[in-house]
Amino acid sequence: MPSFASVIRVFVIEDTPEMRLLLEQMLTLDDFDVVGSAANGASALPEMNQADPDVVVLDYNMPGLDGLLTARLIKEERPDQAIILYTAYLDAELEEKAARAGIALCVEKADGILTLERDIRRLALPET
Repeated sequence: MPSFASVIRVFVIEDTPEMRLLLEQMLTLDDFDVVGSAANGASALPEMNQADPDVVVLDYNMPGLDGLLTARLIKEERPDQAIILYTAYLDAELEEKAARAGIALCVEKADGILTLERDIRRLALPET
């Protein structure tokens, strides 16, 4: 995990190009280091080890591998990887499934980028 003064390295997995670009831009503007992004879980997996992110921001509803399956596959290769599920719809059942898949936090897209950024910092810098 990074020290308090470290820049937090984030990898974004989001299938909607506009949302992926928006997340990348907003996170970068707010001093996060976006070390990579992908349109789906299958294309993200080969890039994860090279990118070595502190936190992965992962959409739930994606074609092919959904966010839960993608999280499980990430955890197989990177057991300590911090993952946030960033989704348009969230309920208790999805949160429970996400926890079983190894996802640390779930954030509803309606809560906005500030909530997401706060949670990224909380995962990457637990001493703050």
